[in-house]
Amino acid sequence: MEALFISTGVVALAEIGDKTQLLAFILAARFKKPLPIILGILCATLVNHGLAGALGAWITSVVSPEVMRWVLGLSFLGMAIWTLIPDKIEEEETQVAKHLGVFGATLITFFLAEMGDKTQIATVALAARYESTVAVVAGTTFGMMLANVPAVLFGERIARKVPLKLVHGIAAAMFALLGIGTLLGAGASFGF
Repeated sequence: MEALFISTGVVALAEIGDKTQLLAFILAARFKKPLPIILGILCATLVNHGLAGALGAWITSVVSPEVMRWVLGLSFLGMAIWTLIPDKIEEEETQVAKHLGVFGATLITFFLAEMGDKTQIATVALAARYESTVAVVAGTTFGMMLANVPAVLFGERIARKVPLKLVHGIAAAMFALLGIGTLLGAGASFGF
């Protein structure tokens, strides 16, 4: 359960103000059809984070626990810093799949925007950190939906009221705590 809750919380906070959340705002404003946008985000996230979780699980099978502890600890600290840097959306990402309908456009643009994004990298690291890849992918997907469904449904009203610096600071602190805990040996029962 810890993997599910940590993954959900970290990704939900990290996603606020992220480029994929900005993309959700743009798609909602452009198409004004929330259900296919939400379903596209869900499917894209499941595939993207499923692949990221599988990569994280594979990494733990080929890297020694001592090396993994340092890689994960430093990765979480790097994620803490990266979370404090605001994202910008590139216009090409919103134009990639313009002719595929609302669901198709959302699926493709969201999947592509999530490639190499901090929440995808966090999914790799969390899957490497915890034994349950399924719980991590479920948690990171749920966290993405927690952040993006309101963005699709309520858009601008939320964006004006959410203090992004505070949210990014909390997410950065969570990543930092995960990093420090991992470096200090927390999770030794998992082999790290």
